[in-house]
Amino acid sequence: PPRACDNYWEEFKHCVSWGNGFHHYYTYGTVPSCQQWKNDYNDCREWEERRSAEAKEALLKSERDRVAEQGNFTPVWELRKEPPGDWHLPLNQEKPQDS
Repeated sequence: PPRACDNYWEEFKHCVSWGNGFHHYYTYGTVPSCQQWKNDYNDCREWEERRSAEAKEALLKSERDRVAEQGNFTPVWELRKEPPGDWHLPLNQEKPQDS
């Protein structure tokens, strides 16, 4: 599997935690859906214990979907290709005022 099964369980526990639920509700106005983390954990255990091809494919599909979903968000900051031309100059600093 792409991750250790314990990682999926930890993600599930974090997802259903009170703090995460409150944060998600405050941010998005909905309670988070944590079922996929539990499904991934179960598929991972199924793969490790029985080498189920269906469980492996379901787990890989879930990981692919998760990575694809991350690509849907626009970055907050525009990434630079190179540093600014004046990067080597000293920063403008104010002098402390005498009391």
